Amino acid sequence: MMTPDNNAWNTPAVRHLAWLCGAPSLICNELTRSLPDHLPENTFRRLRALDLQPEPLLDALSRSQSYRLGHYFEELYHFLLTWLLEWPVLARNAAIRSDQGSTLGELDFVVQNPVTNQFEHHEIAVKFYLGVPEHQGTRWFGPNPNDRLDLKTDRMLSHQLTMSQRPETRRVLAACGVSETIHPVLFMPGYLFHPIAPALPEPPLADWINPRHERGGWLYHSQLDLFDTRHWTPLQKPHWLGNFRQAMATPGELTEQSLSQVALSGRPALFAKMGKCPQGNGLREVERWFVVPDHWPGRA
Repeated sequence: MMTPDNNAWNTPAVRHLAWLCGAPSLICNELTRSLPDHLPENTFRRLRALDLQPEPLLDALSRSQSYRLGHYFEELYHFLLTWLLEWPVLARNAAIRSDQGSTLGELDFVVQNPVTNQFEHHEIAVKFYLGVPEHQGTRWFGPNPNDRLDLKTDRMLSHQLTMSQRPETRRVLAACGVSETIHPVLFMPGYLFHPIAPALPEPPLADWINPRHERGGWLYHSQLDLFDTRHWTPLQKPHWLGNFRQAMATPGELTEQSLSQVALSGRPALFAKMGKCPQGNGLREVERWFVVPDHWPGRA
């Protein structure tokens, strides 16, 4: 089916859900899941109806006690599984403990895929990484440079996705009614931000990175003079998910304050360049950039 256009929605949460439906994984691996392959034919119609009456989605999102983007993303994914795909969710955030009682990890989701009639263990994350060219190749850092794409990917594949195969997990799975083989699935969409400063080359992609990833650019704060920021607006979470829309332009003073705060706080910030919607109704995101302090990412 056609991937839902996440510019088409008036309700921000529905726009985020539509983005989730079509977002590609950041990495290529036999365990990664492509959601468009599993969406029902009536997805667009159901999302359109949800956009007009978004209460079921808003109620589901309001249950989260956390304002962290990861928790918001997890609630979106749960809603997609249960409301849109109508897959049974047998367990969520199921803690796995050793015989001595120590926590070994948890399973994000245990589901039954009605198409294949198989049980699946889903590990999910939404991530944002900036490519930094180095002598040994490109490393992809999160806004917090302690977070790196290679490290996160290794942990997801070697630890989190193997959790369902551990003997300690059998008790938890049995309580969910799972006695057969369970298949691990990784879903990790997000954005990779490429350096757009003229002095930095385009970072080469490792063969395990999806070349069709969502992308943006990044620049140092001291390089802002190279760019026209009059149509920029700061992006706050959860609007990092999908193309941002707004009714009116952000006041220039607010954007300037947000840009100045990058240098003052020493923390990267995400901005969107806005343009007119094709229908002439408000503004939509046309590009996005991270602005980082000049010392970023630093070295431990």
